Amino acid sequence: MSDINKVVLAYSGGLDTSVILKWLQDVYCCEVVTFTADIGQGGEVEPARTKAQALGIKEIYVDDLKEEFARDFVFPMFRANTVYEGEYLLGTSIARPLIAKRLIEIANETGANAISHGATGKGNDQVRFELGAYALRPDIHIIAPWREWDLNSREKLLAYAEQHGIAVEMKRGKASPYSMDANLLHISYEGGILEDPWAEPEEDMWRWTVSPEAAPDRPTYLELTYRQGDIVEIDGIPQSPAEVLEKLNQIAGANGIGRLDIVENRYVGMKSRGCYETPAGTVMLKAHRAIESLTLDREVAHLKDELMPRYASLIYNGYWWSPERKMLQTMIDASQLSVNGKVRVKLYKGNVVVVGRASDSDSLFDEAIATFEDDEGAYNQKDAEGFIKLNALRMRI
Repeated sequence: MSDINKVVLAYSGGLDTSVILKWLQDVYCCEVVTFTADIGQGGEVEPARTKAQALGIKEIYVDDLKEEFARDFVFPMFRANTVYEGEYLLGTSIARPLIAKRLIEIANETGANAISHGATGKGNDQVRFELGAYALRPDIHIIAPWREWDLNSREKLLAYAEQHGIAVEMKRGKASPYSMDANLLHISYEGGILEDPWAEPEEDMWRWTVSPEAAPDRPTYLELTYRQGDIVEIDGIPQSPAEVLEKLNQIAGANGIGRLDIVENRYVGMKSRGCYETPAGTVMLKAHRAIESLTLDREVAHLKDELMPRYASLIYNGYWWSPERKMLQTMIDASQLSVNGKVRVKLYKGNVVVVGRASDSDSLFDEAIATFEDDEGAYNQKDAEGFIKLNALRMRI
């Protein structure tokens, strides 16, 4: 403990991290720097500054990272059509490498030799934060209080807060029974009745989406413009990456799109049931595959699909800053140079339907070859006979 001179704490201003802040001061007898990230989770982040000041913190960082999050993390991931275990769009996973990066940057700026986080010892986030931190600064010390202290219940945390004069803002009305995490890409729900995989989520749990049954009876159409694999316009209006996510979340959520209820395999070994709302991501995945179907060579598209599960696991397990993920990203980004054009989607009662796709300069679809009408010599159908016999040879033998 005597080796720790200053620690940068990922600080939300809530009960857990406020207790951690005081605990670090008392147990490690070190200076604490707080870092609060705004990655689109909703609500005010500035109150965290006031709470940190009240606890005697002199170096306080409250950073708006929404554009960086969307541009440098979410968009690159969607260029790969990334899905974990066939369903999960990695909304929580993709936020952690950005937070780890900023923790290390602040440690370097302030002369701190340690970082700390509030992730528990049973989840994936501890792995993601710490793998990222070690990749970016191998000599960093990491303090994970949930793996050290005995404050393992809300009652004990509240008692510690009261004992040390830590102000705790009690929420009025009915408290949510779920553990929730939100950012520009998604909101997640765990705990409560969701710990029973047979129990259906309560309707009032969902925050961003209406139920498909309550969605409008008329469809909503959107036209998405792609440039090198990224959405740059919605209905002809230029949008920044963060604006794309915000707008699609609003429109798709109003049409009942983006709900997910899964049991996933955590990296630490256990199965976990979680529910997610990812309205924008659901639309983005469907539309991106549509523009790629028009502009990507067959073998390039198939190779991307083969590598995608590995890429998804790297993100889920916390290896965003690994050399293998960077190598895969270079390949993926190279494949996107020709992914330009427009996709028209229809949103209706929980469904995303692609109803049009076009690319003036990069389309590989040739109507003269694909047509069932007279192809005027563009394709000699007699050539197919030899093609089939050569491919059948090993099976005939």
